[in-house]
Amino acid sequence: MRNSLAASLALGLAGLQLIAILAVVFSSYITSERALLDHARSLLSDVGTNTAEHAKGFLNPARGAAELAARLAQHRIVVSEDQTLLEQFLFEQLRITPQFSGLYFGDEDGNFVYVMRSGGPGPFRSKLISTGEGARKVEFIWRDEEFRVIERSLDPADMFDPRTRPWYVRARAEMGTIWTDPYIFFSSQQPGITLAAPVPDNRGGIRGVVGVDIEIASISRFLSMLRVGNSGRALIINHNGDVIAHPDQSLIKSRNSDGTLRFTGITEFGDPIARAAFSGIGNGVPLPVAGEVFSEFTFDDRPYVANVLPAISGEMPWTIAVYAPQDDFIGAIKRNRSVNIWIALSVAVITGLGGLMLARYIYRPVRAFAVRAALISQGEADPAEPLPRTYRELSEANASLVQQIVARKKAEREYGQTFDLSSRAMAQIEPGSGRFLKVNARLCQITGYGAPELLAMRYADLVPSEDAPLFPVARLGAEDAFATNHEARIRRKDGAIVSLSVNAILIRDHNGKALHAVLTLDDITETKAQETEIARLNRDLSHLARGNTMGQMAAGLAHELNQPLAAIAQNADAGMLIMDKARQGAPELRQILAEIEQQSLRAGEIIRALRGFIGKDTTQMTTFDLGDLLAQARRLVQAEATEAGVAIASDLPALPPVRANRVQIAQVFVNLLRNAIEALAAMPPDRRRIVVRALRFGALVQVDVEDSGPGVRADINLFAQFETTKPNGMGLGLSICRSMVEANGGTLVLDRCHREGARFRFTLPVDLAYLDGPDVVA
Repeated sequence: MRNSLAASLALGLAGLQLIAILAVVFSSYITSERALLDHARSLLSDVGTNTAEHAKGFLNPARGAAELAARLAQHRIVVSEDQTLLEQFLFEQLRITPQFSGLYFGDEDGNFVYVMRSGGPGPFRSKLISTGEGARKVEFIWRDEEFRVIERSLDPADMFDPRTRPWYVRARAEMGTIWTDPYIFFSSQQPGITLAAPVPDNRGGIRGVVGVDIEIASISRFLSMLRVGNSGRALIINHNGDVIAHPDQSLIKSRNSDGTLRFTGITEFGDPIARAAFSGIGNGVPLPVAGEVFSEFTFDDRPYVANVLPAISGEMPWTIAVYAPQDDFIGAIKRNRSVNIWIALSVAVITGLGGLMLARYIYRPVRAFAVRAALISQGEADPAEPLPRTYRELSEANASLVQQIVARKKAEREYGQTFDLSSRAMAQIEPGSGRFLKVNARLCQITGYGAPELLAMRYADLVPSEDAPLFPVARLGAEDAFATNHEARIRRKDGAIVSLSVNAILIRDHNGKALHAVLTLDDITETKAQETEIARLNRDLSHLARGNTMGQMAAGLAHELNQPLAAIAQNADAGMLIMDKARQGAPELRQILAEIEQQSLRAGEIIRALRGFIGKDTTQMTTFDLGDLLAQARRLVQAEATEAGVAIASDLPALPPVRANRVQIAQVFVNLLRNAIEALAAMPPDRRRIVVRALRFGALVQVDVEDSGPGVRADINLFAQFETTKPNGMGLGLSICRSMVEANGGTLVLDRCHREGARFRFTLPVDLAYLDGPDVVA
């Protein structure tokens, strides 16, 4: 893109003015904004600290009460045979401590005394469990403020055992005061926490555990009274990500599918701003955080600031999180900045108009020179004509410019004639996309497309879909020096396939930028057809030679072996005839002679059936890489695959070497691949595909040879001798392959579960030296 000199001058003058004003405005704004954000950080930190101190001050009395009860119990002041005295002690503690929801004591025998606040019929309710004299008794007592009994009831169905409760188990195991995670109390349905302390005995064990239930709803009420900016909020998050305190108490409780209540996690919290600010807490960021974390975020296109404090204490791993809108702190300075920016823009517009008038005066002779240069470049003006009046520097540059224009037009004309009249197909393509930029008549003749059609296409559009993209167009703009010479195929407009020899070089400008690639293409279809015909003739001759050899071997074996077998049968028959005439001899002897005759005849039939068998390879077992062997086998059948239009792909991970007869396994690969190629010959071109996959299962490597052909009918057993689906097949290939695989310690089967085509699967043993390595799965 070329900029106008007049516009550049005008914009330059106005831009300098605008930059100067904006620099003053923004420098003042940035310093003020940073100071106010630092103040906001300090404010959020103070809010979090106050919340933490309030929580500690709220919960510390519970520790004192529990430990006091534990010490009294240890000296047998509280714990006695009279549960009423213990109940009265717990009653007094509960009455004088309003944040307590309930106090209780359970011992090692399963006795339990629990005093809690109640909604009726009395303000306090006690639960007493006694297990003395082998009888269990559960009694509920409602009392008034003076410890007088209002109502009593028994519950024989109550099976509560304090020794199985988590607070009892933890306090006994740790032998110290413990805090439970906050939870929703079942009776009051309010958020709370439990503190428990063990009562040790004189033998190193414990007598029981004293517990205190504390409702923490007042912490949420405290948070609702905090002022964080104009609309900020503070909340408390437990170490597991549950929100346990928030100004809106209704948001911290959620109901499970069974009807019970639980704390709401921060990732599902009903305050969307808090969820956006802290949803990573407990998820992407482990809790509690090691130090104070200050952050900024956006919600509904409104910027916010947030602060996360470390845990209140080791016993209360609660995180204080605070957020507030940035505008609560820097809103006024933002509004002032907007006014200053409008003032700066107004000054810049006025300055720009004045600069534009000045630029037009300076630019007039320059424009006349530029117009004349463009006319000369297009051949519409004579370079010898005198220059218009302009600046001295432009006059000196004119001579060099005109010479360059004349030389460039001459070179372009010569190159264009060479390109258009060449007897070889030529094209220019765009780096990266592969789009044709220029084509000559010979390329149009080869492809069958007209020049306008080719210019709307890419090189890849001519490549058949079943061929790999041999021409790496995407590399053109990436490699410093690119050149390639290879064979490829393209599809003509009429659908015919043409083989080409493609030569490509990359043209760059003086800065190294890729301009275009020049392709030179030669039609080698006839040459490829001749090579294919020669290869086919070679295969036919080899097949004929193998057929003659096998026929000679079979005839020789039949001739040499049938004579002794016939003599055996005749002698056995003569023996039976002698026994019939003599009318004597054991019946067992006659049966033996009859079996000798039958087995000799059966041996002759077997010899005649083995016309296709050549003999097993006697090569010793070796250790080899399965991937290398597959690559060699693919080269042996590549000519047949190319002729049939079949694509062979492999998907082999890093596999350990296998131990087998390398020649026999190569024969198995070649046989399976040739069978697949023959099966795919009648399929549409886009479905002619073979995939070889492999994976390791312990001491075996499993190989799958899949094709997308018509498959195998369910009533055909391809591994039976003389069973075949080919018109001219002998039915011995797969049978011999199975024998070879089994002789090498593996199996060969047809996967009947594979529906799209056929999948043959065989296994081979891993070399013993690699059995301890990890399994590799494709």
